[in-house]
Amino acid sequence: MSKIIVDGTEVDVPAEFTLLQACEAAGVEIPRFCFHERLSIAGNCRMCLVEVKGGPPKPTASCAMAVKDLRPGPNGEPPVVLTKSPMVKKAREGVMEFLLINHPLDCPICDQGGECDLQDQAMAYGVDTSRFAENKRAVEDKYIGPLVRTSMNRCIHCTRCVRFSTEVAGVPDLGAIGRGEDMEITTYLEHAMRSEMQGNVADLCPVGALTHKPMAFHARPWEMVKTESIDVMDAAGSNIRIDTRGREVMRILPRTNEAVNEEWISDKTRYVWDGLKTQRLDRPYVRRDGRLTPATWTEAFDAIAAKVKGTAPAKIGAIVGDLASAEEAFALKALLAKLGSGNIDCRQDGAALDPALGRAAYIFNPGIDGIEEADAILLIGTDPRHEAPVINARIRKRWRAAAGALKIGLVGTSVDLTYPYEYLGAGPETLADLAGSGTFADALKSAEKPLVIVGQAALGRPDGAAVLSLAARLAVSVGAVKDGWNGFAVLHTAAARVGALDVGCVPADGALDALAMAAPGALDVAFLLGADEIDVSPGAFTIYIGTHGDRGAHRADVILPGAAYSEKSGLYVNTEGRVQFANRAAFPPGDAREDWAVLRALSEVLGQKLPYDTLFALRAALVAAHPHFGRTDGLEPADAAAVTALSAKGGTTEKAAFGLAIKDFYLTNPIARASAVMAECSALRLGGATAVAAE
Repeated sequence: MSKIIVDGTEVDVPAEFTLLQACEAAGVEIPRFCFHERLSIAGNCRMCLVEVKGGPPKPTASCAMAVKDLRPGPNGEPPVVLTKSPMVKKAREGVMEFLLINHPLDCPICDQGGECDLQDQAMAYGVDTSRFAENKRAVEDKYIGPLVRTSMNRCIHCTRCVRFSTEVAGVPDLGAIGRGEDMEITTYLEHAMRSEMQGNVADLCPVGALTHKPMAFHARPWEMVKTESIDVMDAAGSNIRIDTRGREVMRILPRTNEAVNEEWISDKTRYVWDGLKTQRLDRPYVRRDGRLTPATWTEAFDAIAAKVKGTAPAKIGAIVGDLASAEEAFALKALLAKLGSGNIDCRQDGAALDPALGRAAYIFNPGIDGIEEADAILLIGTDPRHEAPVINARIRKRWRAAAGALKIGLVGTSVDLTYPYEYLGAGPETLADLAGSGTFADALKSAEKPLVIVGQAALGRPDGAAVLSLAARLAVSVGAVKDGWNGFAVLHTAAARVGALDVGCVPADGALDALAMAAPGALDVAFLLGADEIDVSPGAFTIYIGTHGDRGAHRADVILPGAAYSEKSGLYVNTEGRVQFANRAAFPPGDAREDWAVLRALSEVLGQKLPYDTLFALRAALVAAHPHFGRTDGLEPADAAAVTALSAKGGTTEKAAFGLAIKDFYLTNPIARASAVMAECSALRLGGATAVAAE
């Protein structure tokens, strides 16, 4: 630690701290445009100027000088930094005057108005006049894709967007051309950006040069109500803020959570909100004479009751979808139990995950932030760039921190990740060989904290259980499971999966799993709780509880309209087993109701009344049955004995190569498939792929 005096206040800070960080540790705000804590230092906006006593007789850029670079006073006194001296005040006013030379007077029509760093800092550190009367520079707007809108006249060349694309996203689409007054930020030949996290550049932009195109001119920041919630587009559990105006969701922004998503979110998380408004189910429907016709809740419930009461319990089943909260899964399981059926499953893709062994057998045990401790990573049947972009960004962050020394291997389909890796093979045979010897096997064994990540493409196969056991055996053999470190990690793709596994939404002994329930003649009555990724064969009377007119609704005999994730409160468990609370930001449309309330009302009509009348009572019952749901936002270590037990199960694997769990990143669930923005992104990516193939 080093001592430094900032505006008369002495503080102890690490010697590696920049002066800007040291000043903030002393409680002093330093204005900045180009500096960002998660990006490399550019030092090109000069707004963070401070005065260093004993230093050069000119202002110093506090973001680019470290505390260790300062020299003490003549008698060994700590270095002195001044942030409010006349020199600093004049320097900042001059910098602001330069920044505004070419900046257009767009504030009344700029989407950044009201949350613009340039506005705020011009008010706090600028002056009310300018000495420059020359014509302002004009820059042509660029097309960089359907998600980010450009107004490059406003650009102040802070290069935050360039550094994010290159360093964090790992897809260096943005760059600078020209010099001096001719400098411009652009993509290569004005192609669309290709990253799955490109929307973050609009958040990073300190002016209105980059804004969110889908939300352009729709609302002002001060008009919206801001609600903290959790994302369900993947299983990472990214922390988000949902902004609403009236009953309408206007935008989704990230919230900072260092342990999960830092301050980034994927483009699907950010821009899927328009899918919350279209193709919504806002009233019950009953199929009459082969056609779905609108009905009242009473008529829908009566149709269900008439069918259920004449059906044997063994012929009744339920499938939990990928977006359901833990409370809903718990209520559905309780209802099925009251009906005498054990046919319930949350694994639409047939993933071989068994909660009977313990949580460590199906969660991301080291935690998402634990990736930063790993010194060798093996990816098995997964494409983290598209299955969980924020987790992929964390792997890239670890690779960059290791200066390229981090060994990463992949078994499965060769994919384009944002960091180099060693392609080891395509299927289980390669995995079995790794348990022996070899270059990468030796790298895993010599690592202090090896990490084995198993994806859903390796588990959703007939031999998924054997593959999972083989992966666990490999993790144990290379020392990934030991005291102080559990490097066996299952990467989920469905937000509801871990929570549903926690509450036991898997078949009872001798009961049917999801794929068996979907087979012809397996069921007479099927409940689909937002289950759209599985096709139930004709013959079963299907009750669909969901939000959109998607696959499940098309197949249904009765539709009960539910609430989307932004329209209900609920607990979600992410891939690492972290329980997080999602708040309601809006209300369901029309006659739609929260899913737990639908199940509660239906249970009474079926004569099997569930014992809770409020969400709080339901949540209390959930916590009583599974106490870890009462400990939110924490990461509880799971017993590693489950991984050892899993490794001992064994089984016969097939020779087929691992495929991909996600074929189209932008169209993975009903909300995304209802989004025009996601459809445009999907078409753009497919079109680009076709063009490349044609060449």
